[in-house]
Amino acid sequence: MNLHPFVRALLWPFSILFEVIVRARAWLFQSGVVRQKRLKGVVISVGNLTVGGTGKTPMVIWLAERSASLDRSVGVLTRGYRGHADAGAAISTSAERKTLPGVFSDEVWLIWRRLGEKVRLGVGPNRAEWGRRLEKEGADWFILDDGFQHLRLARDADIVMVDATDPFGGDLLLPAGRLREPRSALARADVIVITRSDHSPELEKELRRLTAAPIFYARVEPDGIFHAASLMIGPEMRDWHGRAFFAFCAIGNGVAFFEDLARWAIRTVGQMAFPDHHVFQAADVLEIERRAAEAGAEALICTEKDVFNFRNLRHWALPVYYCQVRQELTDPEGFWKTVLGAVERNRQQGSAR
Repeated sequence: MNLHPFVRALLWPFSILFEVIVRARAWLFQSGVVRQKRLKGVVISVGNLTVGGTGKTPMVIWLAERSASLDRSVGVLTRGYRGHADAGAAISTSAERKTLPGVFSDEVWLIWRRLGEKVRLGVGPNRAEWGRRLEKEGADWFILDDGFQHLRLARDADIVMVDATDPFGGDLLLPAGRLREPRSALARADVIVITRSDHSPELEKELRRLTAAPIFYARVEPDGIFHAASLMIGPEMRDWHGRAFFAFCAIGNGVAFFEDLARWAIRTVGQMAFPDHHVFQAADVLEIERRAAEAGAEALICTEKDVFNFRNLRHWALPVYYCQVRQELTDPEGFWKTVLGAVERNRQQGSAR
């Protein structure tokens, strides 16, 4: 969100009003005036302080896979932003999963595609309700996607992702900035994960003024480059070194994706960013390909999530590839131990938030 300073100044009063509202809302839940809904099983929340991409979805996938590997019956609870099934659904059977591509959002589709039968999915704004439904099917361990501001549902551990390249969203709340809550909200966190960095002492110093939560680091790393034809994982591109790509994406932090491509030594000759969750139309394809041709690109490259949003567009003049990524923590065992410690501590104290 790169707003013109004049526009930002016009929006600043609305940011002040928004801050008053979110502070009041947080106080109502923390004081017990508004009671949280609770599930019987463990709830681990993954969220952030800003809008835009901080690596939440890869972290949700990492946590779900780790939990499932320890014989937990895992449910993932997600809003399903901009999906067509606004009322929500609990998805656990193979038949139900077949409805995903036409009904739910790109992030839900990505989680399902990567985790498959390892988890059940509860999709919709009322995540407590879908959690209860999944509990009836045997789920006892829940990953709450984008849950830091979803105070309606109590959680046993709050993991907050902080992007080292833009940790505080311009220091203004929405709509003038990218903050969803004031910095002080980090006091609720049990674990902080700094993404897109291995070592940020200045950011750590700033975070220490706001929270005593343990701090870990993580990067999104590539698992491979795949052909996007028919939405199926095709053969990995093994000859991409030196090939000229035109990069495009429709995610919360497009700049970070383009920077990641450079860090991964993927050569791009141009780039184009769209709003988060943008559903690509035929006109978008024509514009992408026009720019790609002008730049001399041999192929197009995007994120795995973007593939979902051009699922009905089959005719591309250039081959389309996507990056499949994974969350790589610098200290995965220490991180997991810390998360479990927070869960145990909060449940023993009877103070799941």
